Amino acid sequence: MTAPAPETGIKPEADWLAHLAAGRFMLPRAKASGQVFWHPRVAEPRTGDTDLEWVEATGRGVVYSTSVMRMRPPKPSYNVALIDLEEGPRMMSRVDGLPPEEVRIGMKVQAKIIEEDGAPLLVFLPVGGA
Repeated sequence: MTAPAPETGIKPEADWLAHLAAGRFMLPRAKASGQVFWHPRVAEPRTGDTDLEWVEATGRGVVYSTSVMRMRPPKPSYNVALIDLEEGPRMMSRVDGLPPEEVRIGMKVQAKIIEEDGAPLLVFLPVGGA
């Protein structure tokens, strides 16, 4: 039987949700390399560096991929999108503010923090005439 990992005190998911609840879109960054990455974790995925910090994201991105999730009525359909963030990482979210079928690859988007089911959630809105 394997012994449980030691408690580090680092709680990336809890920190991420706390930032969202405070209205801030933050990304983890390795201090030594400056590498910004996604999804929050205890170490930078390429180097294993554990000296990390949170940095504020611009919220700007571009749709890399999108798919429409069709729901059984009366639930509305929605999209699931991969967003290339200005800082470099790619994250999964959804694009609100237009019908899910109108989300397009290459569309410029801006992050927005909303509340859904009593919890903060990061979504994206289209920008201009992408």
